[in-house]
Amino acid sequence: MTNLTSRNNPKIRQIHHLVSQRKQRDTSGLFVVEGIHHVGEACASNAFIEYLCYAPDMLTSEFALQLVQEQAGKGVPCYAIDRETFTSLASKDNPQGILAVVRQPRLQLGDLTQKNFRFVVALVAPQDPGNIGSILRTIDAVGASGLLLLDDPSHNQFCADPYHPSSVRASMGAIFWYPVVSTTFDNFVQWAQQQNIHIYGTSAHSSQDYRKVEKYKTPLVLLMGSEREGLYPDQLAVCEVMLRIPMQGRVTSLNLAIATSVMLYEIASKI
Repeated sequence: MTNLTSRNNPKIRQIHHLVSQRKQRDTSGLFVVEGIHHVGEACASNAFIEYLCYAPDMLTSEFALQLVQEQAGKGVPCYAIDRETFTSLASKDNPQGILAVVRQPRLQLGDLTQKNFRFVVALVAPQDPGNIGSILRTIDAVGASGLLLLDDPSHNQFCADPYHPSSVRASMGAIFWYPVVSTTFDNFVQWAQQQNIHIYGTSAHSSQDYRKVEKYKTPLVLLMGSEREGLYPDQLAVCEVMLRIPMQGRVTSLNLAIATSVMLYEIASKI
């Protein structure tokens, strides 16, 4: 284990950039994981950890200290830094004194087949990274297979970063256990046709109540539109079934993560 004593150290500067800049995450293929639970999930999932940083005078958890020892024993570089420097690196209040720099898996659509991707969520251009992480957490809760993030250049729609600190934090570790694939909407449609995927979409204008479906056909994709726009007509056109979540009050729609969770639990009970 090594001490990092200067804020100008290249590792310290790299962490700052990875936390604050998507460009750095994209070009390096790395992202930052903060907190005892999240680092623990990264370690348990055998994610590729580039290096680990911890603040000895902040880290009192025996579990966390054991994580540091175990990773050091596996040859992962582990760097001790002072409290002030660690606090400057953290993207959340009351940091717990441990973070890891982890390599992104970067899976492709070609890695996915009916055998390993039976029940999937696809999001068209979600804008809030927190929603991405929350949906991953629900994917884990219901036993779904993973997440597709779809850019659609034809509508100038592009996804938020699933490796943004807010997404990683909201996923509560699920991001390390489930495939996350970024692709385009057109590539997704081609893949779904090749794999004979049943696509279910949602729209406030659909006449069919989601609760009226007796059984959902698998393999399936639940296709959800962006927070602001929903699904465009050409995106709706690829759906085999369009469903509506009834709204009884004055509010006309649910938050994306909540709407997706409602649908996921219903689908999981009927496949």
